[in-house]
Amino acid sequence: YDNEEEVGQGVRESGVPRTEIFVATKLYPNQYADPETAIEECLRKLDIGYIDLMLLHHPGTNDVKAYKAMEKYVAAGKIRSIGVSCYYVKEINNFLPKVNIKPVLVQNEAHPYYQDTEVMEHLHNLGIVVEAWYPLGGRGHQKELLRDPVLSEIAAKHNKSVVQVILRWHLQRCVVAIPGSSNPDHIRENISVFNFSLTDDEMARITALDRNEKHDWY
Repeated sequence: YDNEEEVGQGVRESGVPRTEIFVATKLYPNQYADPETAIEECLRKLDIGYIDLMLLHHPGTNDVKAYKAMEKYVAAGKIRSIGVSCYYVKEINNFLPKVNIKPVLVQNEAHPYYQDTEVMEHLHNLGIVVEAWYPLGGRGHQKELLRDPVLSEIAAKHNKSVVQVILRWHLQRCVVAIPGSSNPDHIRENISVFNFSLTDDEMARITALDRNEKHDWY
């Protein structure tokens, strides 16, 4: 998202060993026709030796071509793992027979108001990790989700925030959540979700919140 140079600089200057930092980036559909050039540009801008995970941003013309280019960079050790974003049951079923390396991860929209359980189960059955973008509801919708009375009640019971309850719900669904924040307090809050668990009843109550309400188009 136009920040590869800055991320690369941050990694190089952090003092943290490269092996302890996981860096992910994406190719956009307008790059699929010439993926090698796009991948080389990513590597140049990051300047950190290799990319831990590269995704296709969403399905598009030449997506298989772009993915196969990423496969070549995996073989060369320049990319460690590859995946896709915004691929659902039909898309992933059509895609898999055309590629050689099964995506390690599919990144899709997911939050309590859009749980997409059928897709999640299908991807898990394929042995693919699912990662949620918009894990907290997304732009323009986060406030409503964070004020949800069911989530608020569960959070109060555990002496946790609603954000922590939502992130814990994702984890207990075996879904990776990637909340973004530049606020150090929020970052600490986001990672402090490993010292409590939601009960089966609480998980069921959150499941009942599903509205099939998608907050972005892809």
